[in-house]
Amino acid sequence: MSSKITNDLPELVENGIISTEIAQRIEAYYQQHNEPDSNKLFTIFGILGGTLIGLGIILITAHNWDHFSRITKLFFAFLPMLIGQFVLGFSIIKNKSAAWKEAATVFLFFSVGACIALISQIYNIPGSLAGFLLLWTLLCVPLLFVTKSKAAIILHLFFCTYYALETGYRVFGSNETIPQFYFLLLLFPLWRYIQIIRSQQPSAVIHILHWLFPLSITISLPVCIEQSEGVGFLQYLLLFGILYNIGQLPYFTNKSSIKNGYQAFGTIGTTIVLLITSFRFMWKHEFDDVIFNSLEFFTAVVLFMIASGLLYINSKRFTSQNFNLFYFVFLFFGIIFFIGIINDIVATILINVLLFALGVTTIQIGAKKLDFGLLNFGMLIITAMIICRFFDTNIAFELRGLMFVLVGIGFFTTNYFMLKKQKRSELKK
Repeated sequence: MSSKITNDLPELVENGIISTEIAQRIEAYYQQHNEPDSNKLFTIFGILGGTLIGLGIILITAHNWDHFSRITKLFFAFLPMLIGQFVLGFSIIKNKSAAWKEAATVFLFFSVGACIALISQIYNIPGSLAGFLLLWTLLCVPLLFVTKSKAAIILHLFFCTYYALETGYRVFGSNETIPQFYFLLLLFPLWRYIQIIRSQQPSAVIHILHWLFPLSITISLPVCIEQSEGVGFLQYLLLFGILYNIGQLPYFTNKSSIKNGYQAFGTIGTTIVLLITSFRFMWKHEFDDVIFNSLEFFTAVVLFMIASGLLYINSKRFTSQNFNLFYFVFLFFGIIFFIGIINDIVATILINVLLFALGVTTIQIGAKKLDFGLLNFGMLIITAMIICRFFDTNIAFELRGLMFVLVGIGFFTTNYFMLKKQKRSELKK
């Protein structure tokens, strides 16, 4: 599209539609912001090539490792890292293309990890996998800022999430390091991520990061759960409230759903937590160990403050078009949470009422906006709630079958009338 526009510029100037100065500014803009597809492809293959070269050197060295002396082993331990530093420095000094910098960054990142592992093996230095991941990630932090590589952001995010899995989940092993270091590690790629957003440079990677950051935080939140697992449900609901409200900020206003991972995680995650807590036995058994003087509750308070701040920012832009009950679910759940500590029956009823209200309002918004995705998501919420109730209520199988038939008819008729309404609105235009 940009090439077509720039090709039409001389004709527009000739016909007096735009001035020569404006044409030059438009051409300069597209030259600055649009990278040729060949360069993008070269960047991708450069990253892949850097990764394969690094792995190849490691495999060749490992095959002959036992035959080397200690000095030779040290030489080969540092060699890939020195090569990576040289190539990266060369690409920066000579101002090479993004493909050079991205490939060199990826190669150097893995070379650092290989060097740490080899030095530990040569000198028999004991340590845990969590400590290795922490040291590796911290040593590679400068790559985020020196090269401004997008691949470095993704790698850093991946390995700090891996660190959280290794330390925060008991099933993965021991907790020799502090799990909450994850949030310290997350600050570095987060800072670069915000810088890229502020630069407003068009990039496909930024849309991927809109999904990777909420995914990383969602996976890693259990690092803040130590004693009171029941508070974990409150933490997650507050986190999904934060993600949803982030997805409604002005920056995401005109972006499609596929480019807004925060909204997707917020809506789907909120619905899943509510469905899980819609069972009475959850309130009877999982919420009987709430400890207010704990890391879990402190984290929940911090998450609540962040979610409330984002809600306040979004409230200034509330209209009849963008108003949604998902904005406020974390507030309602917080109230229900404290009620559930005292009375599990009332909490279960309120959660089911909240779920039903979410489903109905989502259907209404979908019908108003002629959005089939929202409409069917609202129907799915109600359907999932009905299915869940089959497991904790004594309903005859005939009645259950009838309920499924009615829900199926509801899906069909709702979409049918929605389609007719859409066609009528298109004819009016």
